[in-house]
Parts: sequence; C-alpha cells; structure tokens
Amino acid sequence: MIGGLDGQRAIVTGGASGIGLATAQRLRDAGAQVALLDLPGARLDAAAAQLEAPALAADVRDATAVAEAFRAAADALGGLTTLFLNAGTGSIARLDRYAPADVARLIDVNLIGVYNGLRTGLPLLLESGGGAVVTCASVSALQPTRGEAPYAAAKAGVIALTRSAALEYGPRIRVNCVSPGMIRTPLSEGLFRMPGLIDPLLEALPAGRAGTAEEVADAVVFLCSPGAAFITGANLVIDGGQSLVGGGIDGVMRGLLARVAGEAD
Repeated sequence: MIGGLDGQRAIVTGGASGIGLATAQRLRDAGAQVALLDLPGARLDAAAAQLEAPALAADVRDATAVAEAFRAAADALGGLTTLFLNAGTGSIARLDRYAPADVARLIDVNLIGVYNGLRTGLPLLLESGGGAVVTCASVSALQPTRGEAPYAAAKAGVIALTRSAALEYGPRIRVNCVSPGMIRTPLSEGLFRMPGLIDPLLEALPAGRAGTAEEVADAVVFLCSPGAAFITGANLVIDGGQSLVGGGIDGVMRGLLARVAGEAD
C-alpha cells in the first residue's frame, strides 16, 4: 500500500464504480480525505456510504454542475489538493455508423468532462497552495482500434490537455495522466462474457491477464504522492504490455464489431 497522503483532500470523478471507486479507496487508505462525484443514483449513494465520503451528484458534461460540486467538496473537506478526473464512457461502432449525437456524447463525457474538472479544480488547488492532478485517458489514445474512433480521439485529447495543464500550472500543481489498457471493470465486463474473443488477447499479453481497477488505482495514488514529486506532464501506460503485441486488441474489436453489425442487421 502507498502512503504519504496525510492531509490531502481529493475529488474523484466517476467515483461510484470501477477505477474511480478503487482509486478513492486507495487514496483514503493512503491518508487522504476523499469526495466522490458521479451521476446521481443508488450507485453513488452506496459508494459514498461505503467510504464515508461526501457524494457529489453531477454530470461532468455540465460545467455549472461541476463547478458547484467541486466548490461544495472544497467547503466540505477544507480545500482541495488532489484531483482524479476519471469519469468516462465508451461505445463501439464502425465510424460511419456513429450518429452525430453519439459522437458528441463521447467527446463531451471523455474530453469536455476533463476540461470542466480542470477549469474548476485547478483554481481550487491553487487556493490550497497547489497539489496534484491525474486524468484518465486510455491506451486506445495511443493505439486506436476498430470501432473506437470517437472514444480514441477524445482520449488523445485528454493526453494533450493534461500536458498543456502541466505546462501552465507548474510548479505549484503537477498534472499527469494514466492510460489503462484491458482492465476488468463494469464498463468492460461485456467483453469478458465472450471468452472466445477476449481469451486469445489476454494469453498474448506479456502480463498474461487483464488488469484490475486496484492496479490502476495504485498508479494514480503514486502520481499523487510525494514519491512522484518530479513527475509532471507524463502519461503512464498501464496495459500489461498490450502496446507491445500490436493488433491483438484490434482483433478482438474486429470480432466484436462483426457481432454488433450482425445484431444490427
């Protein structure tokens, strides 16, 4: 377990499940106070109760709602020093099959949602004397696969936004990014119910398996900790070596696209 976050006050967006919830737990275990931001509902309420943390109900696409939620968290925690901007969503379709509204949703959640968090969160961190920000991109930003064009484009934008923020807000604020690969979360669970597609990829990975939300969380906590004091503007790929095996994931997505197309037809 990584420690060293005593006195830190953090917001985790998309904090009600998956990587977000695991990271909120790890941040708390390392000594930080944590507030969870997610869409309103029972899942957020349950996660907040589990961690005894403030629950902030907001859609990251809504700049006003994000600003109000972040300010409420700062008031509840006595300021903010740490942000994990993790909220995201995915979809799969051939590029010409995406409706404009679906593309807008993917860009708005995955990229504009991060922008909204940075726009409001960075000044709040400065009010507290500085701190650390971690955003969540994806290995798809670096190695696009079939069916993920809008998602990959949005996540590539997250990396660029992260690096720009690191330039503008250093040295008082460090801003880094994580790019997970095949991680087993509620968002990816559908793939694991198709072993004929997913097993060959997992067997080809140097790690030999999918990653866990907790393994991503440990990397995020490290980037927020004093141990990462000289790291800013970085993108940490957490993919079990997926980037090394070339088209493995693309083969999975090609098979999934074929299934989706078959269902549509």
